[in-house]
Amino acid sequence: MLKSLQFLIDEDLPRSTKELLEKKGYHFFDVRDIGMRGANDAEIAAFARKKKLCILTGDFDFSDIRSYPPEKFSGIVILNPTQQNVTARHFLNLLSHFLEQKDLLHRLAGRLMIVQPDRIRIRSSS
Repeated sequence: MLKSLQFLIDEDLPRSTKELLEKKGYHFFDVRDIGMRGANDAEIAAFARKKKLCILTGDFDFSDIRSYPPEKFSGIVILNPTQQNVTARHFLNLLSHFLEQKDLLHRLAGRLMIVQPDRIRIRSSS
């Protein structure tokens, strides 16, 4: 685990995301637990930047690098299971697989990573 890596869990992810991160030893905030339920993306982004948190979401609005330039964040991770009828288990499997990729976690700051079952797309602003 990277001790400095902390996450901000967006409300579109399952509540059980917290248990997985906790089990893996990561620190996190869940927007639903810090009075940000229903906050718009800009508010979530501002909080993440201020606290130096990696945004963990399923919301593709965060993939717009014009609005959310990756270099201004401690990382943006979008979980995209791609199949229909997605369950919480699909999201957790993707996240668990991603957290095993230590080389990617070391490069997360300043990057957008879209995690899919068969690949991880990485993008920076430049």
